[in-house]
Amino acid sequence: MTKSTLYLFSSLLLTFVNSCNKEDITTTETTGEFVVNVIPANFLSAGLVSPITIESRTLSDGSTADCYKIVVNSLATDHTMGPWCPTNIADDASKGGIWLEGGKVYDVDGEFVKNMATFYKDNTWMMYDATTGAITKTSTKTECQEAANPNVGDEYRNYCVECLPSYVADLSHTYYIPVTPKKASSPIAFGNGPMSSGPSSRGLAFNGVVFDAPAPTSIILAAYTLAPFDDAGGHINLAAGYHYHAATGLTTKIAQTDNHAAMIGYAMDGYGIYERLDTEGKEATDLDSSRGHTDTTRGYHYHVDAAGNNNFINSLHGEYAL
Repeated sequence: MTKSTLYLFSSLLLTFVNSCNKEDITTTETTGEFVVNVIPANFLSAGLVSPITIESRTLSDGSTADCYKIVVNSLATDHTMGPWCPTNIADDASKGGIWLEGGKVYDVDGEFVKNMATFYKDNTWMMYDATTGAITKTSTKTECQEAANPNVGDEYRNYCVECLPSYVADLSHTYYIPVTPKKASSPIAFGNGPMSSGPSSRGLAFNGVVFDAPAPTSIILAAYTLAPFDDAGGHINLAAGYHYHAATGLTTKIAQTDNHAAMIGYAMDGYGIYERLDTEGKEATDLDSSRGHTDTTRGYHYHVDAAGNNNFINSLHGEYAL
């Protein structure tokens, strides 16, 4: 039950031809690495709370560097957010979002919700009224807050969790990304928990929405809840606002002049993030453990993982701002 129209819609989005002038390109003296600087104009102004500025920040290796200060709102401005939870088990795929499981993308339509006990081989799943077919889901900001957290109570067992954009309309976040990416001595692992040292966020889309860590689907499912993503791979919680867990091709992208995959954002170290497949539908075969490689046009850059893997990139090639 994959969405057949998901990638067709992406072709209708506005794309740009990426161009780099001499000021955007540098060769680092320490590593000799060909580097393409971050281009702040690539970020959509509609997603910014204030203009992008430059500040000196400490990087993860203890050095200091100029970084772009990017203050964003918590919502996507270049595509529709939602829907997430269908209303009735008779609803088709247009009334719900998607779910990521086992490397695949599934429609969260009424049929998916109806068959969750079979899908997960657990008869505890029963997220709808057997008489009316109405699906049990959150409907207020309070219910969103209580159901969309790791310690959800039993009262929200068998709930579809849907948090709405209006709940986080006033939320903003500030991110710092190095103007010139700096290669790290070894790949930097992403943080996973309060005692970790690496960043949790993977990067930023051009609309200012964060590419987040993998969704904790095992925790969500263990509470017998479902927190679908919309067709763009995003959903909402009250702390993060709207955020992505997968790249599905619906965000603003920068088309390349060759057949290379389109650019969709920047990682937290300043290296570019590109779609998984090139214009011929092929995936690069020489990606490193971080899901990156180098060419003479883009320097080092990443390619996102398949959407069904609930993942973007595996680690950072460069230093990030603290």
